[in-house]
Amino acid sequence: MSNLPFDRSTIEFGRSISFFDVIYGFAITLLVTNIDLPPAGSWTSLAALWNSHFPGQLFGFLLSFVVIAIFWRVNFRLIGSMALMSQRLITWNLVAAFFIILIPFTTQGTSDPSTADLRLPTALYALNIALASLSQTAIYLSARKHGLTRAEVDKGKRGLGQLLLFLPVPAVFLASIPVTLLAGAVPGRLVWATLFIINPITGKFLTTAGTPTAR
Repeated sequence: MSNLPFDRSTIEFGRSISFFDVIYGFAITLLVTNIDLPPAGSWTSLAALWNSHFPGQLFGFLLSFVVIAIFWRVNFRLIGSMALMSQRLITWNLVAAFFIILIPFTTQGTSDPSTADLRLPTALYALNIALASLSQTAIYLSARKHGLTRAEVDKGKRGLGQLLLFLPVPAVFLASIPVTLLAGAVPGRLVWATLFIINPITGKFLTTAGTPTAR
């Protein structure tokens, strides 16, 4: 295989996109295996179902479903911004795919009733999400460094703005790890909720500064 970059019209470019799309789709589908069928007694009423392990596992499923969907959308925008695909970018995408595939596994640790309250599963989940996000950041930085982005994307402050959009997720999830290990799983997960405040503020700041944000 040639070491030269592939442009968007080549079959190699298309195959790389299809391969990684399948990985994201498989990972998001695999999440449903983390939901165990509640015992027969839990189906007698909504109250009984609510008091079973089902709500916790369903929440874990929904949380990671949203997380992987967001990662796929980020990857979709990243690929859309690229004029060329290189062997280096394929390698970084494989690194990101590795951490995406791990998400169903770490989700199991945070949603299984026997381990959900333990600190280590929550810390490992946070580390998993942070590394997945950082690997996607590496894809973006590598593409810009080696001139593989489209000309209209690589203008002015947009590169810095895009980088700032990547940073809150790994920063928050990494910050939650010591909180989890010191204070417990619930306080650690509450740290994740700060993204609902940080992300809109970051987006508003970049818009005010004149940096277009990706949608």
